[in-house]
Amino acid sequence: MRKKLWNILSSLYPMYLNKIYSMNISKKAIISYKAVLDKSINPRGIYIGDFTWVLAGAMILSHDHSRSLKADTKIGSNCIIGIRSIILPGVVLGNHVVVGAGAIVTKSMPSNSVVVGNPARIIKRGVIVNEKGQIKDGGKSLTV
Repeated sequence: MRKKLWNILSSLYPMYLNKIYSMNISKKAIISYKAVLDKSINPRGIYIGDFTWVLAGAMILSHDHSRSLKADTKIGSNCIIGIRSIILPGVVLGNHVVVGAGAIVTKSMPSNSVVVGNPARIIKRGVIVNEKGQIKDGGKSLTV
């Protein structure tokens, strides 16, 4: 019962964000209600693609007061944004990108990669994320 309720709420939340804040979030995206999406200055600057999972505590920003910056933040399809990770304004993530828990993404990342750390860096390329948020490992690990 609890899982069914969570599935219903997580499918309605993107529609709510699109309607109230004019964000451009796919109806097929899964966004935790505990995720923080920038709603104050530039909510229209957030774009999230199909089958992307934004997990609890993740923060996606589209403005920065200290630099007087308003920039579009774009996340591609089939991505996973880990728990308590932060995506800074102006970042563009390609398709099939996995952002590790607690990572701080300061610059754009290419498709089919896994990024971790502060600041985030690529540790693996060639990964594929399916529609259920499962990672198919076909990539090469990079030396750190």
